[in-house]
Amino acid sequence: MKRIRISGVDDTFYRDIELIAGLFFGEAKVVANEEQRPDINLAIRVEDRGDTVAAAVEMADPEDGQRWSASHTKQVPPTLIGRERRKKVKQTINHAWLRVLQEATGVVQPWGILTGVRPTKLFHMLLLRGHGKEEIRRLLQTEYLIQPEKIALLEEIVDRQLAVLPDLYELDREVSLYIGIPFCPTKCAYCTFPAYAIQGRNGSVTAFLEGLHEEIAAVGDWLNEQGLPITTVYFGGGTPTSISAEQLDSLFSQMKRSFRAFDGVREWTVEAGRPDTIDEEKLQVLKKWQVDRISINPQSFRNETLKAIGRHHTVEETLTKFALAREMGMNNINMDLIIGLPGEGLETFRENLRIVEQLRPESLTVHTLSFKRGSTMTQNKRKYRVAERDEVADMVNLAREWTKQEGYVPYYLYRQKNILGNQENVGYALPGHESLYNIIIMEERHTIIGLGCGAVSKIIPPGTSKVSRWSNPKEPQAYIDTYRTMIPEKLRALSEAYGERLAVRS
Repeated sequence: MKRIRISGVDDTFYRDIELIAGLFFGEAKVVANEEQRPDINLAIRVEDRGDTVAAAVEMADPEDGQRWSASHTKQVPPTLIGRERRKKVKQTINHAWLRVLQEATGVVQPWGILTGVRPTKLFHMLLLRGHGKEEIRRLLQTEYLIQPEKIALLEEIVDRQLAVLPDLYELDREVSLYIGIPFCPTKCAYCTFPAYAIQGRNGSVTAFLEGLHEEIAAVGDWLNEQGLPITTVYFGGGTPTSISAEQLDSLFSQMKRSFRAFDGVREWTVEAGRPDTIDEEKLQVLKKWQVDRISINPQSFRNETLKAIGRHHTVEETLTKFALAREMGMNNINMDLIIGLPGEGLETFRENLRIVEQLRPESLTVHTLSFKRGSTMTQNKRKYRVAERDEVADMVNLAREWTKQEGYVPYYLYRQKNILGNQENVGYALPGHESLYNIIIMEERHTIIGLGCGAVSKIIPPGTSKVSRWSNPKEPQAYIDTYRTMIPEKLRALSEAYGERLAVRS
């Protein structure tokens, strides 16, 4: 933990300063208590000149007196006021602050000053504002300090997204659905998703599904009344295939009955991520309902790693269940690999890719390990030895090279806090097998209604870019106890957000 003492700006800037420092030091905290000796003294000077904002940053080490400094000036329209102007001031400070830290540590941050989840959303926003590709590349490099190879990746992904979804910018009159099934055989050490033991004491599976059936019916009535088409449906969790084949079949039947737009859905994904939840009967149900896409996620093809992270299945089981899915006609399978799992380095990752090469799934999502707050791994960091920054970067680059060589194209990207090496997660697919839902959720182009446990609705009224979140209870028992009051509250939130917009635009 690096303690930072700041002068020259008020506390509304502290969080951004901590986030940028955290990219270099893991954790950083602004300290105001005079009794706490800082590791860094930071002096910031800001000048707002109307049409420009200038920031000068000086960092000093109180131990040896070393100093580093940088400044940055940003063009800002004089008419820009309030929150938006303050945002530009923060970007200007962050620019100078990052340059100071890069000089002091010798570490270059691949994503520059970006600390958010969705870099591709920034690229889309600049396109929508009328900027050309060359100008966007210049802005990302000079204003955001993003490295050229990451800019090239963003551009390739955005181009692919617009090829796969040419109506991406006009999807606001449609919605997608996310259905959260909160059960798993066991909880992985890195996981913070709602995931409870299928045989646990966090609420009955039967009672949870009764509530979910009611929620599906109620949301179906609302959607039918509004006349909203459904673009994609995504079953996540947890692991949806933790429940029985009969329970899955019943859920799909409920959806068919409830959603008038059901037959027009463009894509339907079911995560079958844990191989120990897949069997012939469940795959038969998925095939019966013409599910477009499933995930079978190894995370690693090393049994020692699977045991260390709490996945109670073997590599052999992953291979067997993948072969079974292929035999039963599943022809759009995604697999996940995680870079930087405990005890794994470049050679292990290279071997993982060799096995993927033999299986040839239609898509491969390459995650970089993130120490998520609340996960078992984060709470016991000393127990888990993970790769260093440079080796993580080598694995990310290997994934990029390997996928290109094998004919996979990158089509969506997102980042997380505390991600190893300040890298990214990238979805690659064979052309024609990109997940529409993954594109839509990352670019936030229309409302995604979350149903079930831990599901978050992202409500984006037509004609706006404003995102509001509405969260369902995370724990099964809490969902069971509250769904009858929660459902009408959520429908009210949807109705209030949409208001008369649909009528006005029709």
